[in-house]
Amino acid sequence: MSTMASSACIKRMILSDGPLILDGGLATELEARGAELQGDPLWSARLLHTNPQAIKETHYRFLLSGADVITTATYQASVQGFISHLGVSCDEARKLLMSGVHLAKEAVETFPSGDRSLLVAGSVGPYGAFLHDGSEYSGAYAQRMSVEELKLWHKAQVECLAAAGADLVAFETIPSIKEAQAVVELLREFPDCNAWLSFSCKDEKHISDGSPFADAVRLACRSPQLLAVGVNCCRPAVVEPLLDSARAALGPGVSWVVYPNSGEDWDIEQGWQRSERTAGWTPELSGAWLKQGAALLGGCCRIGPAHIAALRQQLKGSSTSSSDPADSNT
Repeated sequence: MSTMASSACIKRMILSDGPLILDGGLATELEARGAELQGDPLWSARLLHTNPQAIKETHYRFLLSGADVITTATYQASVQGFISHLGVSCDEARKLLMSGVHLAKEAVETFPSGDRSLLVAGSVGPYGAFLHDGSEYSGAYAQRMSVEELKLWHKAQVECLAAAGADLVAFETIPSIKEAQAVVELLREFPDCNAWLSFSCKDEKHISDGSPFADAVRLACRSPQLLAVGVNCCRPAVVEPLLDSARAALGPGVSWVVYPNSGEDWDIEQGWQRSERTAGWTPELSGAWLKQGAALLGGCCRIGPAHIAALRQQLKGSSTSSSDPADSNT
């Protein structure tokens, strides 16, 4: 789609085709293919500058695995971050951000989708991702920032993604009520922009800043431009109780979006650590989430194309091609 998809169009896709399958962890797959991203303040967004082909090929692999929605490599991208860490001009930084959408759209356009409708979601991470200190899992920075400051920071990224033609914007891993409020208010400045908003959560009832998930959902649903609200990058085991806790807060016409991580624990020094005490991500879990009203389902960190293929098989009963795009003209 050359311009932002209308909310009616996306809702029609959900109604006619059932749940939309999201992709998995872009950085996970890039690292599996040899990219060194650990500790990088730009994370996978650096490759927009250094190896855009690797990003496009990774998008293509997720399409091959059955993803209906491709999320851009812009989670940890910001105009300010590109200027600081790459030494580029403001104009060059904006073009780099927009290139995240262009790469995803090129992957979609070269993919033989048949009767599948495909979407590109422009990823916007929280301010904490820019800080590169793990605070997207606490939201502590929101205490010292105003809603206006958070709006202003996010505006630069949303402007670029919308201008580049993303079908919708994905506000991801939002840890605090205040930042959610900023995003909801900011959307009014982009009336043609549709979005989903997903929170990072600390347990079965609360987002990362300690606010009840139900309150966060209620606030998010004030925006008529939000098609879905939900959770990402949390342990799979907390998804069902979180959605249950906020069932009454979900607005009419709004769906759940769910894409947890693998269930492993993140250690800021050592990276991802396997944990025996927590259940991992399995495609079978999606059945419960679907019954709760989830319409967009996928995975986050440590979830690769094979997981997404298994999820599609579980939800749609269709297997997908597994040929590798590295040898094609993507």
